[in-house]
Amino acid sequence: STLLRVLGTLHSHECIQRFADGRYHLGSRLFHWGRIYQSSLKLDHYITPVLQQLVDQTGEGASFSCRQENHRLCLFRIDPPREVRDHIKAGDLLPLNAGATGLVLLAHSKKRDPSAPRYLATFGEREPDIAAVAAPVFGPANKLLGALTLSGPASRFTKPAVARMVELILEASADLTSKLGGDVNI
Repeated sequence: STLLRVLGTLHSHECIQRFADGRYHLGSRLFHWGRIYQSSLKLDHYITPVLQQLVDQTGEGASFSCRQENHRLCLFRIDPPREVRDHIKAGDLLPLNAGATGLVLLAHSKKRDPSAPRYLATFGEREPDIAAVAAPVFGPANKLLGALTLSGPASRFTKPAVARMVELILEASADLTSKLGGDVNI
């Protein structure tokens, strides 16, 4: 009876919906709250154009993720105009201990660590056929805000392609860090 009361309350607030077959699904209110959360960060104005530029320059998917306790949360994602790509979406909660993005977030923990790598590249670590290059983004007081990532099929991440991606992502990371109040000269 307690569970039915909770389900009734969630339904009345549009957090869940019940279909004719009796199954429950997430409701529209959660999407609304997610958009409020995302806009409250005030990052989309800065990050989305940078992600689009990275996609245009490389043809690979670009994302921005932040640390959420022991996971990483993809806050923004722009997919490339290719059929074969990494299928990450904004809102995905992924492991923190695998892949370039998670490892960058772990390496810098909460503040900038000058001894930590400026970028990381991984090949097949989170998914066997996916590669990624990631770099941290910092805000005021060198607080880690998140990580910029380029990801796609490992077959396209050749040495020359990765070298170009590293150059572009470090430039984008420094640009975002500067725009978001961080110090790029550390």
